[in-house]
Amino acid sequence: MSILPARVTLVDVGPRDGLQNEKAQVGTADKARLVLLLQDAGLKEIEVTSFVSPKWVPQMADNTEVMAAVDRRPGVRYSVLVPNMKGLEAALPTRPDEIVVFAAASEAFSQKNINCSISESIERFAPVVAAAHDAGLKVRGALSCAVGCPYQGEVSPDQVDRVAGLLRAVGVDHLGVADTIGVGTPRQVQAAMDRALKHFPMVEVSGHFHDTYGQALTNIYACLEMGVHSFDASVAGLGGCPYAKGATGNVATEDVVFMLNGLGIETGIDLDRLVDAGAFISGVLGRAPASRVSRAVLAKRQ
Repeated sequence: MSILPARVTLVDVGPRDGLQNEKAQVGTADKARLVLLLQDAGLKEIEVTSFVSPKWVPQMADNTEVMAAVDRRPGVRYSVLVPNMKGLEAALPTRPDEIVVFAAASEAFSQKNINCSISESIERFAPVVAAAHDAGLKVRGALSCAVGCPYQGEVSPDQVDRVAGLLRAVGVDHLGVADTIGVGTPRQVQAAMDRALKHFPMVEVSGHFHDTYGQALTNIYACLEMGVHSFDASVAGLGGCPYAKGATGNVATEDVVFMLNGLGIETGIDLDRLVDAGAFISGVLGRAPASRVSRAVLAKRQ
């Protein structure tokens, strides 16, 4: 049996990546409360909002207000997604600890998503990364469609290799390898991760898995076997992909924590409080949590 990491860092992306894909508009106060509850559960890395045009993502139009409403605590890193320099300029006054930029491993997805090639997208991010560093911020790069694309199908490890190298070349500090549409299986994911690790050290590589085909936990375990010890997850399984029909939300944070607890891997997260956070935001949205662990815990409480 492989030696697994003793501790794993989880980044909860529910407040941003999760809620931006919801049709229902969640109020600013509820978004801030979700962040509060995640902090109460022990999350130290939270992706709070994005500074994109409200024309394209109206769910994040209150980004400045949300950042102002968050009860910040020492030791917690608050990140925001920015698509361009305009987004960074809007984000800086809100004092994020980290910004997230994004590129695709698929040319087809890049064109459909942001109307430009992969190379053009990274050229646009180069001055954003430099300006963020000048402001003392860490830059995390999200590499979407790292194993599969809704338009071109399978994505090869060579494409991951190429784009990871381009992101590293413009100064991105951390690379998140994302199975955006949830089609990856363990060997595919390990191959993609292996290419990412050619350009970024282990401590600066993470996994981001959607659970469309029920493979997210399996893929996380496959990454643990490689030594990867940082993952994105979304409370209550919030999220999806607006450019991929049928793609479900990110793997639920509750489900990941339950698995890691069973493996004896530390996260610093209180599962019961995490379930409370998921139940809260699911109540706001008017539905049950997508997390199986959350549903089981809530049923047991009754």
